[in-house]
Amino acid sequence: MTFGKALKKLKKGWKVARSGWNGKGMWLRLVVPTGGSAFEMGYEDHSYIEMKTADDQLVPWVASQTDMLAEDWETVED
Repeated sequence: MTFGKALKKLKKGWKVARSGWNGKGMWLRLVVPTGGSAFEMGYEDHSYIEMKTADDQLVPWVASQTDMLAEDWETVED
C-alpha cells in the first residue's frame, strides 16, 4: 500500500512496516500521549510516530523521501 494509506492505518491504531526494510521485526506505530508529567507541567504533548528497530529499540521516526514514495507498506500483526 502507499504511505498515505499506511498513515491512515497508523491513525486507526495499526502497526505498519515496509516489506523492503532489511531489518527483521521492524515496524511503526503512532504514539498518542494521554497526559502525564508534560501536561502537569503546563506543556502540550503531541502525537508522534515511533519505530521498533531490528535491535528491539523504540525510537522516534521521521519518514524519508523514499519511505513516503514507496508502495510496499503493509500492516503488521502483534
